[in-house]
Amino acid sequence: MILETIIIVLYTTSLVLILFYALAQLNLLFNYIRSKKYLNSVEKLDITSGIEVPFVTIQLPVYNEKYVMERLLRNIAKIEYPRERLEIQVLDDSTDDTITSTAALIAKIQNTGVNILHIRRKNRVGYKAGALKYGLETAKGEFIAIFDADFMPKKDWLLKTIPHFKDAAVGVVQTRWGHINKDYSLLTKVQAFALDAHFSLEQVGRNSHGHFINFNGTAGVWRKSCILDAGNWAGDTLTEDLDLSYRAQLKNWKFIYLEDVVTPAELPVVISAARSQQFRWNKGGAENFQKMKWKVLSSKTIPLKTKIHGILHLLNSTMFLNIFIVAVLSIPMLYIKNEYEHLKVYFIVMSFFVVSTLIFFVCYWFMYKKIYGSSLWTFIKYIGMFFLFFSVAMGFSLHNTIAVLEGHFGKKSEFIRTPKFNINTLKDSWKGNIYLTEKLSPLIIIEGLFMLYFGFGLYSAFVVGNQGGDFGLFPFHLMLFFGFGYVFFKSLHKF
Repeated sequence: MILETIIIVLYTTSLVLILFYALAQLNLLFNYIRSKKYLNSVEKLDITSGIEVPFVTIQLPVYNEKYVMERLLRNIAKIEYPRERLEIQVLDDSTDDTITSTAALIAKIQNTGVNILHIRRKNRVGYKAGALKYGLETAKGEFIAIFDADFMPKKDWLLKTIPHFKDAAVGVVQTRWGHINKDYSLLTKVQAFALDAHFSLEQVGRNSHGHFINFNGTAGVWRKSCILDAGNWAGDTLTEDLDLSYRAQLKNWKFIYLEDVVTPAELPVVISAARSQQFRWNKGGAENFQKMKWKVLSSKTIPLKTKIHGILHLLNSTMFLNIFIVAVLSIPMLYIKNEYEHLKVYFIVMSFFVVSTLIFFVCYWFMYKKIYGSSLWTFIKYIGMFFLFFSVAMGFSLHNTIAVLEGHFGKKSEFIRTPKFNINTLKDSWKGNIYLTEKLSPLIIIEGLFMLYFGFGLYSAFVVGNQGGDFGLFPFHLMLFFGFGYVFFKSLHKF
């Protein structure tokens, strides 16, 4: 019974932590619903008169972006802002032949009167954080706008964001990400669903009530003095944006989130690219929890509720660990439930934890209907999308759990940038991308074995106990079987 006890304790602890996280999401939903157009009453800079027009530097950190470089530069060159008050820094760490083509294109743009600079370093120390810090040394702007290579801000983007810096305490203005290729595949739809939940429910839910949010690495503007006051960019975690965001807010800088300003971007269309992005984000989140937890908890300037939300925010990625534990132990728990009659009351109580799924279902619905409407047909589509999202997310749980554990235990790894594809329509193809690796990871095989493991869980529903089976966990195991199967077969697709 010792092994069974250990399984029950681990399983129960993970379910409790997931419920606690779900309740925090529910609180964010209440915040979201109560949030008003509070920014409308905030005094703004008048950049139409020419008197209050600050100097702005746009930073474009790039590395081997063969497929999107031209699209990026031509789009940024169209940004509407007084030219004498704007400079563009192309922070190019590339090591391939794009160096030459990028330089030639920059020269052409310079001839049109745009103040654009091609800046290169001798090495990639600090990766993206190092490039941003290097560019900051010579940046003329009072404000620093940052865009990754796959983002395409609209022409009036600066005109909509810079005015919100009237208050000298505002350090960051962040905008919502859009998705130019969300309908390309199931993978892009799932990614869009997850990101929309973050950019609507979480960012608004936290920001509208004074809790910490994060600059999302791109599609936002920093006050230069805020960056310097917070200690500048650092490359000691894989999510330098989250790191600097917390350091700035711990020094009482205000962040403003603009849900209605959407910055279009491209979602990864190949699962290997999504894997590298997920790994970096989840490991970086765990690294920042280890780096920031005591600073948040010991702060004397932020309220308790903000501390709680801050810690849970930093632990976002660690939920994958709890999900993975619950998933793996759910099959042994199925057998324990039908083997030990005296635990019947315990399992009746455990059924309460289905409320976590219901909370997530309700929270994400409010996000979904905000973007797509609230018709009956939209709700029906949402139901399918919700369960597809949860299935694929659980399929990534082993991969993301490894990332989280590496982050918590301090294992360092290289910053792997996400390959870009220039995918805009369903007709565009990603095949032939020179940045994709052709290495079959042992992890993929293990994910395939977990698919079979959860297939065994489906079979177990029919044979356990003496009452003709137990189908209480059947839907859960079905989602896990599909999720791990999807990740496994999509990962094999390019081989």
